[in-house]
Amino acid sequence: MGLEDLTPQLRTRLGRVERLAGLFVGLSAILLLFGFGVYLYQAGVRKGWFVTQVTYYTYVDSAAGFKVGDPVKLMGFDAGEITRILPSKPEDRYNVYVEFKIKSPNYGYIWSPDSHVIVNSGDFLGHRYLEVTKGGSPFSTNLQYRATFREEMRNGKPVVTGMWVLGENHYAPFTRDSKYWLSSDESPAVTERLDAIAKQVEEALPNILSLTNRLASILNNGAEAATNLNSITTSMRPIAENLSEITTQLRDTNGSLGRWLVSTNFGPQLDKTMASANSMLSDVDTNLSTLLEKLAFSLDNLAGITSNLNSQVQVNTNILTSISDAVVHTDQLIQGLKRHWLLRSAFKETPTNRPPAKVTPPMGSKR
Repeated sequence: MGLEDLTPQLRTRLGRVERLAGLFVGLSAILLLFGFGVYLYQAGVRKGWFVTQVTYYTYVDSAAGFKVGDPVKLMGFDAGEITRILPSKPEDRYNVYVEFKIKSPNYGYIWSPDSHVIVNSGDFLGHRYLEVTKGGSPFSTNLQYRATFREEMRNGKPVVTGMWVLGENHYAPFTRDSKYWLSSDESPAVTERLDAIAKQVEEALPNILSLTNRLASILNNGAEAATNLNSITTSMRPIAENLSEITTQLRDTNGSLGRWLVSTNFGPQLDKTMASANSMLSDVDTNLSTLLEKLAFSLDNLAGITSNLNSQVQVNTNILTSISDAVVHTDQLIQGLKRHWLLRSAFKETPTNRPPAKVTPPMGSKR
């Protein structure tokens, strides 16, 4: 049935439905295009299409674990991505050429010639990634290091205008083909390390087996020694019981050790000796007391005599003068007797060999 066969009311309703379907398709197309644009924008932001990017390159020994598009890290976060992986020339020192781009403003942290590339292991499956080190040392600024790329603001946007040239100490004009080299510090992949460890374990396995055999022999010897020690302890049980009995007797407070060391009649003899010594000491003490009493009495008498003599001397104050006068008068008497003619011969002096006295002539006489 054709459209002209429909009634006007049906044709009107069918037109409304067609317009609604067209509007829905148009809105769907617009939303699809908008979503696609958002996706492209996010992809561009993620890939760095809307920011300035600079190119670096380095050399490694092996391309294992790398692929184009892998992120390049700086200080732990993604700062760029790998753009090219190529084999080097046969005469080159390194085997693989790796090129990567760093997005703005991350390349401002890369200083020349301080920064370098570290090749790290990503997982146990052999994946590896590149990490660029930040220039300079922590908490310090070294003026000898400079930013690899120089920026200038143009129309409110940063634009890279120069690249630092190693050895010439100046910035060269920056172009789209400008690239900067960074040295690499490559460590072997985890799989290579595991292979090396497996080889070491395989080489050490015979030694480990011989060591286990030695341990088994040592354990057998230890078991045999334990058996011998058990028999020795069984044979030493009577000795231990005797020692226990002896220590029990030694704990007796009635002189058990003394009874072992001395004879049975030593105790009474020692008691008699101590009793006689005690009596002797008491006699000596008594005699000493008597002697001290007599000595005190004698000292008292001597003190009385000295006190009497002192009193006599103090009473007779002129006795010393009288004695001195008596001595002087006696001397005068003897001298007078020597000069008397009758007694002069009794006081003759005995001649000696001394020289004669020199006679002095009188004054005014001639020799």
